[in-house]
Amino acid sequence: QQISWTPLLVLGYLFYLLLGAMVFQLLEKQAETHFRDQFQMEKLKFLQNYTCLDRQALERFVQVLMEAWEKGVNPEGNSTNPSNWDFSNSFFFAGTVVTTIGYGNLSPSTVAGQIFCVFYALFGVPLNLAFLNQLGKGLNAHLITLERWVQKPGRAQVQCPSIILTIFLTAGTLLFLVFPPLVFSYVEGWSYGEGFYFTFITLSTIGFGDYVVGTNPNKHYIPVYRSLTAIWIVFGLAWLALVFNVGADLMEKFLQLKWHKPDLSLAEGATIKLEDEPEQPRIHIPS
Repeated sequence: QQISWTPLLVLGYLFYLLLGAMVFQLLEKQAETHFRDQFQMEKLKFLQNYTCLDRQALERFVQVLMEAWEKGVNPEGNSTNPSNWDFSNSFFFAGTVVTTIGYGNLSPSTVAGQIFCVFYALFGVPLNLAFLNQLGKGLNAHLITLERWVQKPGRAQVQCPSIILTIFLTAGTLLFLVFPPLVFSYVEGWSYGEGFYFTFITLSTIGFGDYVVGTNPNKHYIPVYRSLTAIWIVFGLAWLALVFNVGADLMEKFLQLKWHKPDLSLAEGATIKLEDEPEQPRIHIPS
């Protein structure tokens, strides 16, 4: 007897969003209030120290700073800061467009640039999805090859997919989530936790933009730093997309097992049919 789990999935999804909203509010609202009060106190101190200025003039200057930041100009430093639109930075920006990361710290300011960005994304996003799909298929093919190499006569067959999946998750976690924060911590001066946060937020395409590589005006980066980061992002996206697909597949199977009452006669028939069929690769990582 089949039980529809779609309404339960919808309710669970909404509950998860409500839970996230309550936790984020609990964790962040008090800190926001503290920073807001601190900022207002700093403005009052500034006006007291510089009596030639009034509040209205200070508010206009703050607005200028905010507009500069929105246009990608860092208010720190001076006019000798490196351009946000040299080739390396432009290459990095193009990668954030087609991968839909969209940090938000940099965007086209000209009408021509904005129109080009629309059409560039219109064709670039499907191209990126096709490219990541091919990467996923290639990775899946290598995993199946590895499975056949690991699988030997006399070894418990049911353990093989678990071994391959463990290798896949461990190697990817080290390569894309554990080691890169060490590099970012060294180059950017972040803590390891901040580097790890940036790494996951980037590869999951959430892309808040609160941490972005290569934007500190007080640091001198090698010219290809952001370009290399963009290449790392592409391959990391392919790996994490596979991980998310595996998680979604496992969750769907769990829901089906939990809410579907199996027919024993059909299950027995399916078992006999599987025993008659030739052995197939047992890797379960969708591409």
